[in-house]
Amino acid sequence: MTVPEGGSTLIRGALVLDGSGEPGFVGDVLVEGGRIAAVGRVNAASRLDAPVGGRILDADGLAVAPGFIDMHAHSDLAVLTDHAHLAKVSQGVTTEVIGQDGLSYAPATEQTMPMLREQIAGWNGTGPGLDFAWRSVADYLAAVDAHGTATNVAYLIPQGSVRMAVVGSERRTATPDELREMRRLIADGMRDGAFGLSSGLTYAPGMFADTAELVALCTVVAEHGGFYAPHQRSYGAGALAAYAEMLDVAAQAGCALHLTHATMNFAVNRGRASELVALIDGGLAAGLDITIDTYPYLSGSTTLSALLPGWASAGGPEATLARLRDPADRARIAYELEVTGSDGCHGVPVEWGTVEIAGVLDPALLPAVGHTIAALAERRGAPPSNVYFDLLTADRLGTSILQHVGDEQNVRTMMRHPRHTGGSDGILVGTKPHPRAWGTFPRYLGHYVREEGVLTLEDAIVHLSARPAARLGLTDRGRIRAGAVADLVLFDPHAVADRATDADPRRPAVGIPWVFIAGRPVIADSTRTDQVPGRALRKNAV
Repeated sequence: MTVPEGGSTLIRGALVLDGSGEPGFVGDVLVEGGRIAAVGRVNAASRLDAPVGGRILDADGLAVAPGFIDMHAHSDLAVLTDHAHLAKVSQGVTTEVIGQDGLSYAPATEQTMPMLREQIAGWNGTGPGLDFAWRSVADYLAAVDAHGTATNVAYLIPQGSVRMAVVGSERRTATPDELREMRRLIADGMRDGAFGLSSGLTYAPGMFADTAELVALCTVVAEHGGFYAPHQRSYGAGALAAYAEMLDVAAQAGCALHLTHATMNFAVNRGRASELVALIDGGLAAGLDITIDTYPYLSGSTTLSALLPGWASAGGPEATLARLRDPADRARIAYELEVTGSDGCHGVPVEWGTVEIAGVLDPALLPAVGHTIAALAERRGAPPSNVYFDLLTADRLGTSILQHVGDEQNVRTMMRHPRHTGGSDGILVGTKPHPRAWGTFPRYLGHYVREEGVLTLEDAIVHLSARPAARLGLTDRGRIRAGAVADLVLFDPHAVADRATDADPRRPAVGIPWVFIAGRPVIADSTRTDQVPGRALRKNAV
């Protein structure tokens, strides 16, 4: 749909959910020049006047809220290649936080860029048509602006990419000179406009950093007013100890902390989220600045190679593939996966019936998609570990998976926490990606607010809009008030719902007919327009 870029819009008679957490009220919102010009209650003495020559939007029966902020997104290449970006804008997402889990494409070197592209192809695809010419955070953000994108993006410096650029992919302690160089790269990235640092401490090579190294890096982040967003060392057998390490890092570095996809997974942690809540609340009471994000689903999503023990991933993709072809290494990996529990699988012996193939790079492997490793092994009459190794080798580590290891009670407990925000952790590529990539935010509003009453509607908007904006320091987003940027979503509280499922994961949500970014409609009358008003946000220059 083609719509005019400029002009004013009067949103008339909507239920205004302004992000304060206060009860919503029926009112009008006037948008001019990309910002909110005025907000008025319908029962006020002077109702807002319609703009001359502007758009009047009858919003009777709809709610208007600040645009949703996805605090954990994997759209690093999608924002460069997919101008429609329907997965996110159809949910009402107006800003995404990318550079997650310690692995992304900046900073990079001539040597590490090909390794990064191969290692995280299962997250982001291969980026067809991109030249990957950027190397610094500044250059990457400039590329986002140059390509034009639907959503705004905020970038986190990926600690694993930094370590790869300086130390390499080996499993060893960084030297003092290497530590100084990593700190320099992080300082440069923060000056370039990054909002903080991410880690993926079950992914090589970031997982090879010890606590002292993380503290040294986070000290730099704190000096620049950023926050640390770690995927910690375990969400399974060692989850509480792993979370405690992250709180310790934040305390020692004096750094704000944002715990990503913060929950307790696997059978060993069923019903134990209250223990994590107690740990977080203890940190808050001690003066730490902590926020969290979660997605409203039970299954997780990652790459098939992520389950490998750390030693098997050392040295980069080629070294890993060589180990997968070596009988002795295969036997050792299988033992750690199935008996002792590898660090890549969070210290829990893998249950092959929970590991479902979601996407492959090699089209010849498509028949595996939608099946668990256990089912594929039964079909072949082979040990599950052999199927696992053969898939990884044939797909050059590019296979993505769903991992069915969540717990409903834990999901709800974390969702209710007063420092909670929403994050999709949505992988957009693959034949059968996780439905959270298309359904996270409407699922919060439809299933957990309207149907289950886990959150009130007003509180949900704080979780999905205002609190994420505050964590990012975006003082002119996340609220409906005069002067704020007009990132807005209009939805029907009685009909909004996710439709993406495991079987059909790319079905757009319903009940979200209008989405504005900087006052320009990217969704109009439930149809994607041709607008690409998003940009790369830069800390302290937003």
